[in-house]
Amino acid sequence: MSKIPVIVIVGPTAVGKTALSIEMAQKFGGEIISGDSMQVYRGLDIGTAKVTQEEMAGVPHYLIDIREPSEPYDVSEFKQETHRLIRKIWESGKIPFLVGGTGLYVQSVLSDYTFGEVDGDTAYREELAGKSSAALLEMLREVDPESAIKLHENNPRRLIRALEVYHFSGKRFSDLQNQKEQMSEFQPLLIGLTREREQLYERINLRVEMMLDQGLLEEARLFYDTGLRDVPAARGIGYKELFAYFDGRIPLDEAIELLKRNSRRFAKRQLTWFRNRMDVEWFDVEETSINDVVAGEIKQFLEDNKLF
Repeated sequence: MSKIPVIVIVGPTAVGKTALSIEMAQKFGGEIISGDSMQVYRGLDIGTAKVTQEEMAGVPHYLIDIREPSEPYDVSEFKQETHRLIRKIWESGKIPFLVGGTGLYVQSVLSDYTFGEVDGDTAYREELAGKSSAALLEMLREVDPESAIKLHENNPRRLIRALEVYHFSGKRFSDLQNQKEQMSEFQPLLIGLTREREQLYERINLRVEMMLDQGLLEEARLFYDTGLRDVPAARGIGYKELFAYFDGRIPLDEAIELLKRNSRRFAKRQLTWFRNRMDVEWFDVEETSINDVVAGEIKQFLEDNKLF
C-alpha cells in the first residue's frame, strides 16, 4: 500500500469520542494522536476533559501536555507534528488514529493547507499589532471579505495572520482554508460520532457539573493566578467564564450557566464544521451495538487496503 491509513474519529464535545476511540485502538493495534487544540496545555486537565492515564488503558496518546499555557501553539505546528507522528506510528507497525473535535486542526492534517506555512515578517506584524481590532477587520474586508465574515473582531491574532498571508503570498486566507485537496501521503477513514441534539446538550450540562465536582474551579483559579490573559488558553471554554467570576464581573452561578451555554454552542459549531467541510461518515452513538458497527467499518477499510 502506497498511502498510510489513518483512522480519523471526530465529533462534538461530550459525544463519546474518547471511550470509543480507545476501544478501537485496542482492537486494531492503534495509537492515538489528539486533535484537540486545548489538550496540548499542561495543567488544564479538567476543563479540557483531558483523557486520564487510567482511561488510556495502555494505548499511547500523543500531543497532550506538550506546551505550557504561556507558550504559543497553532495549526501549522499541529499539522507538522501530526504528520511526523503518523509516519512514526505507521513505521512502528501500528495504525495511526487521529481523534478530536478541533475541526481546523484535523482538516489541516488531511488537506493541502499551506496558510500556516506562509512566511511572516516581524515589522509588518508589529505594524498590524498597533492597530485596533476594528481597523484590522476593516483591512481584511477589503482584501478577503469571506475571512472577514468568519473571523471575529475579538480575535486580533487570527486577523493579523489572515492579513499576513495575503500580504506575503497574494493568496486569500479563505481560499487556502477552503482547499479540499487530500494529502496524497495519507488514506483517511473519516468517522463522525453524533447523538440526538437534546441528549448531547444534557450530556454537556452534566459534564460541566462533573468538572466542577472534580475541581474545575480550583484548576481555573490556579491558571487565573498566573496572570496570563492574552493567550489562547485563557480564552478556552471552561476558563474564560470562570475568569469573569474571579474578576468579580459576574456571580458564580452565572459563570456556570455561561459555561454550559458556551459549551453547547461550541458543540453546534463543531457539528456544522465537520458536516460542511469534511466528507465524514456519521454514526449515532445511541444506536444499538454502535461500537461493533464502527469496528466493522474500520475492519472493512483495513481489508480494502490489504492491512487486515
